Amino acid sequence: MAVTDILNIEGAKVGEIELKDEIFNCEVKEHLIHDVVKMQLARRRRGTAKTKGRSEVSGGGRKPYKQKGTGQARRGSSRSPVMVGGGTIFGPQPRDYGYTVPRKVRRSALRSALTVRNTASNMKVLDKLELANISTKTFFGIVKTLSLTKPLFIIDKKDETVERSARNIPYVKVLRVDGLNVYDIIRHEQLIMTVDAVKKVEEVLAS
Repeated sequence: MAVTDILNIEGAKVGEIELKDEIFNCEVKEHLIHDVVKMQLARRRRGTAKTKGRSEVSGGGRKPYKQKGTGQARRGSSRSPVMVGGGTIFGPQPRDYGYTVPRKVRRSALRSALTVRNTASNMKVLDKLELANISTKTFFGIVKTLSLTKPLFIIDKKDETVERSARNIPYVKVLRVDGLNVYDIIRHEQLIMTVDAVKKVEEVLAS
C-alpha cells in the first residue's frame, strides 16, 4: 500500500494514510476512461434538435401553379422539400443520446482515473473539510493556501456549508462520494479528498 500525507486546511502535515493499491495505484486502462467519459457526455446531451417535415411547415394548401404550360417541373405542393420554405428530409428529431456501459467497466475506469491523479502527485488528502458558516471568501482562501488551480473536492456526506461556499468559485467543484465520476476527475487538475471520503471510496470500489 502507498502511504500519503494527511494535510489540514492550512496545508500542514498532520498524519499519514495508507491508500489501497487496487484503487489508487492500479493498472491505468485509458480506453475504459475514454469509454466512460464518452458515455457521460452522451447522457448529458439534451437531444432537442428538431426540424419540420413537409407535413409540419406552413402553406401547401393549393397547387403552386398549374400543371402544364409554365415550362417548369410539376409541383403539387409548396411544402415539397425541393421548394424554398418546404419541409426538411431526414432532419434531426428529438431523441435520447444516452446509453450505458457495464458496471464493471465504470468501476474499473473510476479506479484508473483515481490512479492517474494519485500517481501524478495531483491528489491530496485532508483530515477534514469543515467551515463554520457559508463563506466563498474562506473557501477560496483554502484553495489558495493549498496552491490549487482547478481542484475537485470530494467529501463523504452532504455538507451544504462547504458545497454552497465553493459553488461560485470558477474551476472549483465539490462532490460527495456517491457523485464521484470519471469525467469530473479527469476534467479537474487536482483531486482533494477527506480521510472519510477516501475510506468510503475504498469501501465501495473494493467490493
